[in-house]
Amino acid sequence: MTQTPTRPQAHAQFTVPAKHPMVTVLGSGDALLRVIENAFPATDIHVRGNEIRAVGDAAEVALIQRLFDEMMLVLRTGQPMTEDAVERSIAMLRTAADGEGTSSETPAEVLTQNILSNRGRTIRPKTLNQKRYVDAIDQHTVVFGIGPAGTGKTYLAMAKAVQALQSKQVNRIILTRPAVEAGERLGFLPGTLYEKIDPYLRPLYDALHDMLDPDSIPRLMAAGTIEVAPLAYMRGRAQPTFTNVLTPDGWRPIGDLQVGDLVIGSNGEPTPVLGVYPQGEKDIYRVTAQDGSWTLCCGEHLWTVRTASDKRRDKPWRVLETKEMIGNLRAAHARRYELPLLTAPVCFPERAVPMDPYALGLLLGDGCLTGSTTPSYATDDPELAVALEAALPGVTLRRKSSVDYVLNRVKAPGDVVTLENPVTGALRALDLLGTRSYSKFVPDDYLQNSAEVRLAVLQGLLDSDGGPVTQADRTCRIQYTTTSILLRDDVIALVQSLGGVAYSRRRAAAGRKPGRANGRDVGYRRDAHVIDIRLPEGIEPFRLARKAEKYHAAGGGGRPMRFIDSIEPAGREEAVCIQVAAEDSLYVTQDYLLTHNTLNDAFIILDEAQNTNPEQMKMFLTRLGFDSKIVITGDITQIDLPGGTKSGLKQVQEILEGLDDVHFSRLTSQDVVRHKLVGRIVDAYEKYDSQNGRRT
Repeated sequence: MTQTPTRPQAHAQFTVPAKHPMVTVLGSGDALLRVIENAFPATDIHVRGNEIRAVGDAAEVALIQRLFDEMMLVLRTGQPMTEDAVERSIAMLRTAADGEGTSSETPAEVLTQNILSNRGRTIRPKTLNQKRYVDAIDQHTVVFGIGPAGTGKTYLAMAKAVQALQSKQVNRIILTRPAVEAGERLGFLPGTLYEKIDPYLRPLYDALHDMLDPDSIPRLMAAGTIEVAPLAYMRGRAQPTFTNVLTPDGWRPIGDLQVGDLVIGSNGEPTPVLGVYPQGEKDIYRVTAQDGSWTLCCGEHLWTVRTASDKRRDKPWRVLETKEMIGNLRAAHARRYELPLLTAPVCFPERAVPMDPYALGLLLGDGCLTGSTTPSYATDDPELAVALEAALPGVTLRRKSSVDYVLNRVKAPGDVVTLENPVTGALRALDLLGTRSYSKFVPDDYLQNSAEVRLAVLQGLLDSDGGPVTQADRTCRIQYTTTSILLRDDVIALVQSLGGVAYSRRRAAAGRKPGRANGRDVGYRRDAHVIDIRLPEGIEPFRLARKAEKYHAAGGGGRPMRFIDSIEPAGREEAVCIQVAAEDSLYVTQDYLLTHNTLNDAFIILDEAQNTNPEQMKMFLTRLGFDSKIVITGDITQIDLPGGTKSGLKQVQEILEGLDDVHFSRLTSQDVVRHKLVGRIVDAYEKYDSQNGRRT
């Protein structure tokens, strides 16, 4: 008869320090001790005073010894031990002893990692996998939490989001989930928007109330600091397909852009397009600034703005949706939301031009370009006549009167009379020959040229038909006047492309008091367009000495500012959104307005991600902005998508697994922190599905 070998027996003794009452170690009514005894039935555990002695299998006794060591480490932090905590500690120690674990985390490290405390309640991981999940959120930009219901995927992610907001690591929290139960056709459901989406987002609201003062939540949501929205609403941050976007080659409709194309960012530099997402037909709004500039976008489109309070308190710029600002555009009598401006002039590629840009600006201002006579120039500033002559090689200025100069070709010995005047030739090449004061314009080769060329044209225009306007106790503004609508728009474009702002108003000819010329009245035949200009510091508007001196003596131009003036419905249009690679995610749209649709400085959580399709998952991931973090949670065993639709969460594992800074945390039934029965139910379903799969 073969005898079964007996395993070596051992004993261990553990002394509980006097400062820890035995009830904290053994539990009320020895509840914790019974949990330990049930987990190690073959080992005898005896308690006498503050001494605990274990006798039995050597490996089991070693585990019990380690368990009490871990319990004491937890108790030293002031945190009580619970039956659940003891059970999870035993499970972790067994896993490590069996060689299934490769991590050095101890039960005490897991159970004492505090994430957030609110109203006497502390949120912390309860299992080893949960701790690794929380650590991954700290260490990676994009984290996927995949596992069955009840494993704390969303709850822990939200706790980390609130922690990041409170420690100012991010400026806002965005919580979203697909409303797949309604087919995302929320417009067909009765009630207001919030009544429609409430059933799908209620779990997120409930978790927020556990982590924050309930009274602060409405205020944070009203300020855009916390956004809770269905994925269907979050994805539609778009502009109509015909909206112009600035590129290094000029303006292009946003609907014509493709991935890899270049657009202009807020620093004036080209930045590539990373994503283009058609959005279908959407409600569109016209967003107008107080300088008259405007563009079109949908209600969910994002704007970087700041308020006077933000500026006063040195707070960072905030990101708001268009619809969040509607009805809230005024603070008393002042406009509330300031928009950012270009931080540097737009960098267009340099183009060859047939005439010096400063000379062109002077001639557009006070030159006679009709072509019926030799080009001429009128000024009572000899300094400008000298500068014009110096800028036009092969041309000399012949004084005709006290203010009139004729631009004659410099003749060389042997020249024939029929040689064309260089100025006439350049004007003809630029399509300016034959224009009059009311039809002049700035050619595209100058409007979309280097910053130096554009500034030189503007300086020529301002030296001739512009000037500084001083104001008591205020910085100096610049004013320019023209009767040409085309030239008005071109001057505004030049100013905006350099990072400035320009306000235009019309001065009607009818009813104006006549001017005086040579002792007689001269009536006005055309309306005048007056442009008030502010340019950024460091950009000189004048070369003419007397104007430049007056400008600087008055304190310069101050700081250009642009505020949102109105947001009005503008119908429904086919729309598209783009994502750009710029660090602040901003791009230049119509009238040099800066806008974007990417989420910067945000902690973004996508819950129930198993119910996204692959296109939605790609769209969501590519919205990641700078200094942001994304956590995506889901249970791939509970997919509610229509038949035949592949889950984006399933597919993304095949695509992104192993990608740097992307982490997949997989939780199991052992990590369920709800009723113990939930874990057993999950295991039963997994077993059934596995067997069913083998049979089929």
